[in-house]
Amino acid sequence: MSTFEARIISISIDRDWRAVYDFASVPENLPRWASGLGSALEKANGEWTAEGPEGPIRIRFAERNDFGVLDHYVIPEPGVEIYIPLRVIANGTGSEVIFTLFRVPGMSGERFAADAEWVARDLAALKALLEA
Repeated sequence: MSTFEARIISISIDRDWRAVYDFASVPENLPRWASGLGSALEKANGEWTAEGPEGPIRIRFAERNDFGVLDHYVIPEPGVEIYIPLRVIANGTGSEVIFTLFRVPGMSGERFAADAEWVARDLAALKALLEA
């Protein structure tokens, strides 16, 4: 068993956590803030697909829940699943959105840092949308 290097990226949003979860848990809203998941997100035959930055991807989302869990798996090619832990929790009267980024095998330090910056930009876009 091995562990991966991880980076926690979070952002505070001045909205009730349930409102943040309700918005962020709808896959159709993702193109409005999650550029890392690409564009043209659609559901066909019970499966979500998108055009990612490096080509077509499949995405499997956690079921709606009462705990703020927005975990999902990105599947860029058959046999490869990238686990994305994502949570919305209460932070006073607002919320905290917490994303865990794992450095997958073969990922360079530069790519890991660039992915962390990308996630931070996406979370900032979510904040801007929900605080507007």
